[in-house]
Amino acid sequence: QAQLVESGGGLVQPGESLRLSCAASGIAVRFYDMGWYRQAPGKQRELVAVISKGGETNYVDSVKGRFTISGDYAKNTVYLQMNSLKPEDTAVYYCNARGMGRDLWGQGTQVTVSS
Repeated sequence: QAQLVESGGGLVQPGESLRLSCAASGIAVRFYDMGWYRQAPGKQRELVAVISKGGETNYVDSVKGRFTISGDYAKNTVYLQMNSLKPEDTAVYYCNARGMGRDLWGQGTQVTVSS
């Protein structure tokens, strides 16, 4: 059964860094468009970053220059490196795999940026 499991969230102070991981099982992430989304309380879920099957990356403007999405296909894992975190980055972060007629989601990991 296909599954995505996120990890790496936590509580950090403004300016610090976190790396989120999305470990996939039952699918090979290299064949999917892999995305990181986030949802803050009272707000809609938004796309933060995506890496396509071809390796092209795109980011929402608010994280450009601070976040980096990457994939380790040997480990079947996608990462989101988040630097210079701001309080407005506080949200639950979700991993998504889209392709081959599938739209898979992980359970989410909480990121809280607060002093």
